[in-house]
Amino acid sequence: MAYDKSIAAFEEAYKVIPGGVDSPVRAFSGVEGTPPFIERGEGGYLFDIDGNRYIDYVQSWGPLIFGHCDAEIEASVIEAVKRGLSFGAPTIVETELATEIVTLFDSIDKVRFVSSGTEAVMSAIRLARGVTGRDNILKFTGCYHGHSDSLLVQAGSGLATFGTPSSPGVPADLTRHTLLATYNDIASVSACFEKSPEGIACVIIEPIAGNMGLVPADEAFLEELRCLCTNHGALLIFDEVMSGFRASLKGAQGISTVKPDMVTLGKVIGAGMPVGAFGASAEIMAHLSPEGPVYQAGTLSGNPVAMAAGLTSLKKLKSNPSLYVALGTKAKKLMDGFQHAADAAGLPFVTDVRGSMFGFFFSDKPVKNFDDALANDSDTFAKFHKGMLDRGVYLACSSYETGFICAATTDEMIDESIKTAYEVMAEITT
Repeated sequence: MAYDKSIAAFEEAYKVIPGGVDSPVRAFSGVEGTPPFIERGEGGYLFDIDGNRYIDYVQSWGPLIFGHCDAEIEASVIEAVKRGLSFGAPTIVETELATEIVTLFDSIDKVRFVSSGTEAVMSAIRLARGVTGRDNILKFTGCYHGHSDSLLVQAGSGLATFGTPSSPGVPADLTRHTLLATYNDIASVSACFEKSPEGIACVIIEPIAGNMGLVPADEAFLEELRCLCTNHGALLIFDEVMSGFRASLKGAQGISTVKPDMVTLGKVIGAGMPVGAFGASAEIMAHLSPEGPVYQAGTLSGNPVAMAAGLTSLKKLKSNPSLYVALGTKAKKLMDGFQHAADAAGLPFVTDVRGSMFGFFFSDKPVKNFDDALANDSDTFAKFHKGMLDRGVYLACSSYETGFICAATTDEMIDESIKTAYEVMAEITT
């Protein structure tokens, strides 16, 4: 494929946008080549400014569960735009979307809308601190919860450690209240609680991690985590910004029996528009302003265009329960095909699937935590990604990201992608 126009566009963008992109992973720094500049999407396909067509397994990093330009979602957005882009005042559609969410999640009585997943998590943690009166929070190495200061930390040595900033501009005095544990390792969590006599406000976890590749939490681990939080008076937050409505209609909570105290959501509830949300029991949410003293606000929160898109998306999902079976079947078919291609080429390879989410690593052992993910062969991934892209298959441009099937992904697309994987993997090993 030719990328001449994208290369030129990237050079121009670099002059006026840091790194040429508005979100770092888009720069393709973890893979080979230049990022294609996208002109339009259609169903399960992307088209770039050079005229190249790609089978899209990124789907805007998850929100587009019905693919690009879904007619019903598009129509609802257009109708909303005709009435006004934003009012900064209550609208009925906010209540309608909140009701759809509340009726699906047993752990949520009330929900507050915001404009991004980062904002949802940041607000949920503030609320947890306000409810418990504690400062310390606990997260897991490899779980990404947005770029707010408290959560941009890296692991130190030992089972339990206070975080140190992983980005300049993040005060050490702030991140010292963030403790780090190892995903799927309950002993590391217990150690954090033991070393925090002042208590921990909340434990936040992606129950299905999507930002170290696709790495689901073990059910036994989540059960023990729930017990620890209950025994120590800490709130358990499930970050389902990525897995919500993707892993199942009820996200990870449609798969696991563990009930969190709070949930953060995003992606699919905006159907491509910028939306986030956090919810909990009525008792917890009563601490939030204007009912309670914990302040949170946003001019564009619950804006009518995003609410209309999300409401249409969720109604479509609820009216078609068999959709998740079809999405999961296609995701498994794709990963099984990739596995067979890797086996034929003699490449170490492991895969996982949760609903419409899929992930793979060039690794010779199952990936259970971030250290396992870091041990994967990222150089081989970069070669594989470039080979697939050049043949029209658009995969996430990092070995630490998750892929997505959409309703517009056909069996023919899956077959073409598997055939391409055989070609690329054979090429890598010759």
